[in-house]
Amino acid sequence: MIPYYQISAFARSVFAGNPAGVCLLETAMAPDLMQQIAHENDLAETAYVVPRQGGDYDLRWFTPTLEIDLCGHATLAAAHALFSAGREKGAQITFHSQSGPLSVSRDGELLVLDFPSRPPVPTSEGFAAVGAAIGTTPLAIANARDMVVLLENETAVRDLQPDIAAIAALDTFGVIVTAPGDEVDFVSRFFAPGAGVDEDPVTGSAHTSLIPYWADRLGKNDLIARQLSARGGELVCRLEGDRVRIGGHAVTYFEGSLFA
Repeated sequence: MIPYYQISAFARSVFAGNPAGVCLLETAMAPDLMQQIAHENDLAETAYVVPRQGGDYDLRWFTPTLEIDLCGHATLAAAHALFSAGREKGAQITFHSQSGPLSVSRDGELLVLDFPSRPPVPTSEGFAAVGAAIGTTPLAIANARDMVVLLENETAVRDLQPDIAAIAALDTFGVIVTAPGDEVDFVSRFFAPGAGVDEDPVTGSAHTSLIPYWADRLGKNDLIARQLSARGGELVCRLEGDRVRIGGHAVTYFEGSLFA
């Protein structure tokens, strides 16, 4: 049996934020089995946590269709599961991942991710195709792992009705649509249909690009962000050199065992 948790990340209550599955393993699991479990869970991501000697953990993330290199909400969920299960008594956890060491620390009620910054580079390539896919003309686009698409205001982001099949055909892992916020510094939505996630509710990894992007545009390093999916979520952000800190709440929806 595998201890299993479903956590609502970047949320103060269940049925909000982004749900992630977390499997707390004792030893490494075969990747094909991890993919089968993630497909069966049918969540945006399932995280797999394996303890290392010395107190750290290995961490991997799978969407329903593939393994990914970085996931914020499932890392937040993994830390919340370890703290909630009493496996970690301290204030910080270090995970080792495809994207290098990642830490999660407690800051009052917040859990704060320490992730690499991935600033997007402005481009005009594919401008018309992007506009057609999202259903409106962007103000600007930029590329990192994901494509960052700037719109005029929060209403434009909230009301967006993209062509999901056209987004899947774009040459990018995911598309982040963003704009200045009415009550927060910036808002966003995230689409990654090519990875099996048509729209992600709250996307920590997208903010590794959004934080340096908006820090530069707004001239400040401390930012509050909101993702405008149906479930929604709020993120407390800070740019620190070549790292970003992303804070949020997490709530356990259920815990149990997998018979896999």
